[in-house]
Amino acid sequence: MELQALPSRIGQVRRIVSAHLRYWHLDPLIDRAALGVTELLTNVHQHAQPDKLCTVELELLLDRLTVSVRDHDPRLPVVEDLGEIAPLATGGRGLAMVAAVSESWGARPDGEQGKVVWFTLPISAPSVSVPARVPALVTAEKAARRFAGSALNGTRSAVRSAVAG
Repeated sequence: MELQALPSRIGQVRRIVSAHLRYWHLDPLIDRAALGVTELLTNVHQHAQPDKLCTVELELLLDRLTVSVRDHDPRLPVVEDLGEIAPLATGGRGLAMVAAVSESWGARPDGEQGKVVWFTLPISAPSVSVPARVPALVTAEKAARRFAGSALNGTRSAVRSAVAG
Protein backbone atom coordinates (compact mmCIF):
# COMPACT_ATOMS: atom_id res chain seq x y z
CA MET A 1 0.00 0.00 0.00
CA GLU A 2 1.24 3.47 -0.84
CA LEU A 3 0.70 6.34 1.59
CA GLN A 4 1.97 9.59 3.07
CA ALA A 5 3.72 8.76 6.37
CA LEU A 6 1.62 11.08 8.49
CA PRO A 7 0.67 10.24 12.09
CA SER A 8 -2.99 9.62 11.23
CA ARG A 9 -2.04 7.29 8.37
CA ILE A 10 0.49 5.38 10.51
CA GLY A 11 -2.30 4.29 12.86
CA GLN A 12 -4.44 3.27 9.91
CA VAL A 13 -1.63 1.17 8.40
CA ARG A 14 -1.04 -0.50 11.77
CA ARG A 15 -4.73 -1.52 11.85
CA ILE A 16 -4.60 -2.77 8.23
CA VAL A 17 -1.48 -4.85 8.93
CA SER A 18 -3.15 -6.30 12.03
CA ALA A 19 -6.31 -7.18 10.09
CA HIS A 20 -4.26 -8.72 7.31
CA LEU A 21 -2.35 -10.92 9.75
CA ARG A 22 -5.61 -11.99 11.42
CA TYR A 23 -6.92 -12.97 7.99
CA TRP A 24 -3.80 -15.08 7.44
CA HIS A 25 -4.31 -16.62 10.94
CA LEU A 26 -1.01 -15.16 12.11
CA ASP A 27 -2.37 -13.57 15.28
CA PRO A 28 0.83 -14.25 17.30
CA LEU A 29 2.74 -11.90 14.94
CA ILE A 30 0.35 -8.95 15.17
CA ASP A 31 1.94 -7.05 18.07
CA ARG A 32 5.50 -7.33 16.75
CA ALA A 33 4.51 -6.53 13.16
CA ALA A 34 2.43 -3.53 14.28
CA LEU A 35 5.27 -2.22 16.43
CA GLY A 36 7.82 -2.68 13.64
CA VAL A 37 5.75 -1.04 10.90
CA THR A 38 4.92 1.84 13.27
CA GLU A 39 8.61 2.46 13.93
CA LEU A 40 9.57 2.29 10.25
CA LEU A 41 6.76 4.65 9.22
CA THR A 42 7.62 7.03 12.06
CA ASN A 43 11.18 7.16 10.73
CA VAL A 44 9.86 8.08 7.28
CA HIS A 45 7.65 10.78 8.86
CA GLN A 46 10.52 12.25 10.90
CA HIS A 47 13.50 11.86 8.58
CA ALA A 48 12.62 11.20 4.92
CA GLN A 49 13.44 13.85 2.33
CA PRO A 50 12.15 15.15 -0.09
CA ASP A 51 8.67 13.83 0.71
CA LYS A 52 6.85 11.47 3.07
CA LEU A 53 5.46 9.21 0.34
CA CYS A 54 6.23 5.55 1.01
CA THR A 55 5.06 2.03 0.28
CA VAL A 56 4.43 -0.71 2.85
CA GLU A 57 4.66 -4.33 1.69
CA LEU A 58 3.88 -7.58 3.47
CA GLU A 59 5.39 -10.76 2.07
CA LEU A 60 4.33 -14.11 3.47
CA LEU A 61 6.65 -17.01 2.69
CA LEU A 62 6.57 -20.53 4.06
CA ASP A 63 8.37 -19.79 7.31
CA ARG A 64 8.54 -16.02 7.63
CA LEU A 65 6.75 -12.74 7.23
CA THR A 66 8.70 -9.82 5.78
CA VAL A 67 7.46 -6.28 6.33
CA SER A 68 9.16 -3.58 4.27
CA VAL A 69 8.83 0.18 3.89
CA ARG A 70 10.14 1.88 0.75
CA ASP A 71 10.63 5.65 0.61
CA HIS A 72 12.28 8.25 -1.64
CA ASP A 73 15.18 9.20 0.64
CA PRO A 74 18.45 7.47 -0.34
CA ARG A 75 20.01 7.96 3.12
CA LEU A 76 20.18 4.65 4.98
CA PRO A 77 19.06 4.66 8.62
CA VAL A 78 21.59 4.59 11.44
CA VAL A 79 20.96 2.67 14.66
CA GLU A 80 21.65 4.89 17.64
CA ASP A 81 23.95 3.64 20.40
CA LEU A 82 21.46 3.14 23.24
CA GLY A 83 24.13 4.08 25.76
CA GLU A 84 24.34 7.55 24.26
CA ILE A 85 20.60 8.29 24.31
CA ALA A 86 19.43 10.33 27.28
CA PRO A 87 17.19 8.23 29.56
CA LEU A 88 14.21 10.58 29.11
CA ALA A 89 14.69 11.15 25.36
CA THR A 90 11.56 10.51 23.31
CA GLY A 91 13.36 9.27 20.19
CA GLY A 92 16.30 7.30 18.94
CA ARG A 93 15.22 3.80 19.99
CA GLY A 94 12.99 2.81 17.07
CA LEU A 95 15.39 0.69 15.03
CA ALA A 96 16.75 -0.91 18.20
CA MET A 97 13.17 -1.96 19.02
CA VAL A 98 12.67 -3.30 15.49
CA ALA A 99 15.89 -5.31 15.89
CA ALA A 100 14.75 -6.59 19.29
CA VAL A 101 11.33 -7.86 18.16
CA SER A 102 12.33 -9.24 14.75
CA GLU A 103 14.27 -12.24 13.51
CA SER A 104 16.32 -9.95 11.24
CA TRP A 105 16.14 -6.48 9.75
CA GLY A 106 18.06 -4.34 7.33
CA ALA A 107 18.11 -1.49 4.86
CA ARG A 108 19.19 -1.34 1.25
CA PRO A 109 19.32 1.32 -1.43
CA ASP A 110 16.42 1.28 -3.88
CA GLY A 111 17.83 2.76 -7.04
CA GLU A 112 19.40 6.21 -6.78
CA GLN A 113 16.41 7.90 -5.20
CA GLY A 114 15.30 5.80 -2.29
CA LYS A 115 15.70 2.91 0.11
CA VAL A 116 13.88 -0.07 1.56
CA VAL A 117 13.95 -0.82 5.28
CA TRP A 118 12.63 -4.26 6.22
CA PHE A 119 12.28 -6.76 9.04
CA THR A 120 11.31 -10.42 9.23
CA LEU A 121 9.28 -12.38 11.75
CA PRO A 122 9.41 -16.17 11.96
CA ILE A 123 6.21 -18.12 11.47
CA SER A 124 5.81 -21.18 13.60
CA ALA A 125 3.93 -23.68 11.47
CA PRO A 126 0.90 -25.26 13.13
CA SER A 127 0.83 -29.03 13.19
CA VAL A 128 -1.36 -30.33 10.38
CA SER A 129 -2.84 -33.80 10.24
CA VAL A 130 -2.39 -35.25 6.78
CA PRO A 131 -4.81 -37.80 5.35
CA ALA A 132 -3.11 -41.10 4.52
CA ARG A 133 -3.99 -40.89 0.81
CA VAL A 134 -2.05 -37.62 0.24
CA PRO A 135 1.67 -38.15 -0.55
CA ALA A 136 3.93 -36.61 2.11
CA LEU A 137 5.87 -34.53 -0.44
CA VAL A 138 2.73 -32.73 -1.56
CA THR A 139 1.29 -31.73 1.81
CA ALA A 140 3.56 -29.39 3.72
CA GLU A 141 5.30 -27.36 1.04
CA LYS A 142 2.59 -27.15 -1.61
CA ALA A 143 -0.21 -26.59 0.88
CA ALA A 144 1.71 -23.71 2.44
CA ARG A 145 2.38 -22.21 -1.01
CA ARG A 146 -1.27 -22.54 -1.97
CA PHE A 147 -2.33 -20.93 1.31
CA ALA A 148 0.14 -18.06 0.92
CA GLY A 149 -0.78 -17.48 -2.71
CA SER A 150 -4.53 -17.63 -2.25
CA ALA A 151 -4.46 -15.53 0.91
CA LEU A 152 -2.35 -12.87 -0.77
CA ASN A 153 -4.44 -12.79 -3.95
CA GLY A 154 -7.70 -12.78 -2.02
CA THR A 155 -6.76 -9.85 0.20
CA ARG A 156 -5.09 -7.42 -2.19
CA SER A 157 -8.41 -5.86 -3.14
CA ALA A 158 -9.47 -5.70 0.52
CA VAL A 159 -6.26 -3.86 1.43
CA ARG A 160 -6.65 -1.50 -1.54
CA SER A 161 -10.21 -0.62 -0.57
CA ALA A 162 -9.27 -0.21 3.11
CA VAL A 163 -6.48 2.22 2.20
CA ALA A 164 -8.64 4.07 -0.30
CA GLY A 165 -11.52 4.38 2.15
